[in-house]
Amino acid sequence: MTSLDKPTSDKDTSHPTAREEAAAKAVTEAALSEAFGGIRGMVETVLPGLLFVTMFTINKDLHTAAIAALVVSLLMVGVRLVRKDTVKHAFSGVFGVAFGVVFAMMTGNAKDFYLPGMIYTLGLALAYIITTIAGVPLIGLILGPVFKENLSWRTRNPGRKAAYAKASWAWGLILLAKCAILFPLYWWADTTQLGWVLVALKIPPFLLAVYLTWLFLAKAPPPIDVFAEMEAQEQAEKDRKAQAAQAGHEG
Repeated sequence: MTSLDKPTSDKDTSHPTAREEAAAKAVTEAALSEAFGGIRGMVETVLPGLLFVTMFTINKDLHTAAIAALVVSLLMVGVRLVRKDTVKHAFSGVFGVAFGVVFAMMTGNAKDFYLPGMIYTLGLALAYIITTIAGVPLIGLILGPVFKENLSWRTRNPGRKAAYAKASWAWGLILLAKCAILFPLYWWADTTQLGWVLVALKIPPFLLAVYLTWLFLAKAPPPIDVFAEMEAQEQAEKDRKAQAAQAGHEG
């Protein structure tokens, strides 16, 4: 076990002060915005599907609606590239739309435009639940690097690990509830009904999951910045070597 994995004992992180809680809330808000894309990321997630269902509702043309959704996804990536912004959220949207377009074109069924995304949502819900049961909650794996704590929360910060577990359970159950609504509609509803319900369910469950994650993490002990610790260790080692070299010269 390395020094970075050993449980800390010199500081009680289970009862943060009011100042620490305020700082934790601010840090958590910034981290969640970075991890999940903020308002712009939500727009990029919703817009292609909204355009698809709107155009299909108007003209019932699968090809036109699918191509329009793909084009707008590519345009959003292009805007990010021009502005030199991070493109991970826009790229994920392009891949999702592309899979939906290919699937719908292959089957000729417009509802299949939504099927890859629905399957992905179900898989993600199961991933949140399974990883939490396994003791490595997925939300911790996602947010650990953002908080610069990596996996230190697993062995050194039990209160934070518990918060990640609660948040992962929230994500998993919320996404499962969403799937419980969408998959019956895939079989029983028509394309426009499914599309509008899916668009309506894009943001509210996401915001609920993000809010619960913020709530759990804001009350949790602060993250351990393992990068700062490693830098401090490296600097201490350099100082030790410099002192040893200086002592050798003086001797």
